[in-house]
Amino acid sequence: MAGWSIRRAFAKDGAFTLARTIIPLLYLRLTPNSLPGATMFKTIGLIVVLAIAAIFLLALNKPSTFRVERSTTIAAPPEKIAALIDNFHQWNAWAKLDPVMKTTYSGSPSGVGSVYEWEGNNKVGKGRMEIVSIEPTKTTIKIDFLKPFEGHNTADFVLEPQGSTTRVNWIMNGPIRFFPGKVMSVFTTMDKVIGPDFDQGLANLKAATEHP
Repeated sequence: MAGWSIRRAFAKDGAFTLARTIIPLLYLRLTPNSLPGATMFKTIGLIVVLAIAAIFLLALNKPSTFRVERSTTIAAPPEKIAALIDNFHQWNAWAKLDPVMKTTYSGSPSGVGSVYEWEGNNKVGKGRMEIVSIEPTKTTIKIDFLKPFEGHNTADFVLEPQGSTTRVNWIMNGPIRFFPGKVMSVFTTMDKVIGPDFDQGLANLKAATEHP
């Protein structure tokens, strides 16, 4: 019954109705009047309930999509860099994939239709990548995260020639679900979570290209 009330609150009036519905429900569960020191329990319970409600309200107002972008400049032509991006077998040279996780390659050996699947511990999780588009200066990869949380994102590698060098832009974007995405975004951002990995990956790509 409580679960139905919460779902109906979401559908009807959004954040205000959610807060108005969930606060009494949680308050009654967390404040046993029959126990000694009931006033103390009520105070603690009310603080907990208000904190949870505040997190929920903040999460509801967070963006429904995200975008993370990092760039570097590599002293090499675009085609040399693309050769390390468009072939998943070459990713070990720069992406530093976990060597103990289970990996599977399928589809085309490289280029469009090439598929890379992985499964590891709770930190690595389980997922799948597929190259869906290759243009002269852009490669697009569809990324499906399956465990520990499901997510479906898109990554673009954009290569911009600049004389004897190439500017490499690594971009990821996708939707954010309410849980865990929006709730987590109350405390951090996707940029902070995966941005450092992009920085390290691009530094590795630069080293692998310039000093093979």
